[in-house]
Amino acid sequence: MQRTNSQEVLIAREAQLQALLLRGLEGDRMAYRAFLSTLGPHLRAFLRRRLSQHPAEVEDLLQEVLVAVHNARHTYRADQPVTAWVHAIARYKLADYFRAFGRREALHEPLGNDETELCAYEDGEPAQASRDLGKLLLQLPDKQRLPIVHVKLTGLSVEEAASLTGLSSSAVKVGIHRGLKALATMIRGLRNDEDQ
Repeated sequence: MQRTNSQEVLIAREAQLQALLLRGLEGDRMAYRAFLSTLGPHLRAFLRRRLSQHPAEVEDLLQEVLVAVHNARHTYRADQPVTAWVHAIARYKLADYFRAFGRREALHEPLGNDETELCAYEDGEPAQASRDLGKLLLQLPDKQRLPIVHVKLTGLSVEEAASLTGLSSSAVKVGIHRGLKALATMIRGLRNDEDQ
């Protein structure tokens, strides 16, 4: 497994997280819920790598970090990357955890300061598959890519995705259908290229 995803995927994730957070800060509850739902798997993977000796504690710490992100949402500035802001909060929560429980391994492994690492992995998803899907999604027009990301990857309803994208519900459904069809065609093309 490679350490980071391609730069394009990281940029797309950053843009998605920032758009959802900014809409949430403007009062869009669905967008804010989507922000937290999208952020959760990244934070879980980030914490699992640092708490590999204590896997049972990952979920508790994940909830603490998400609560801290929620409580600090008023401190986010739109001119800074969301991942850097969340990474700082997660690092402080990890440091608090290690201090509170006197974990000696914290002295041997730095928490790091590469905020792009926060979104470099998704929980339960191999980095290669994520990287490949991200590259393929970037080739789709927004009216196909965004509905797929919001409904199929983030888990929002069609109506919630319509509200976030400004598309009608039927346009979201059509975008998903056409986008998945285009992705399947791209994947078949890649397989055919590999077979030759």
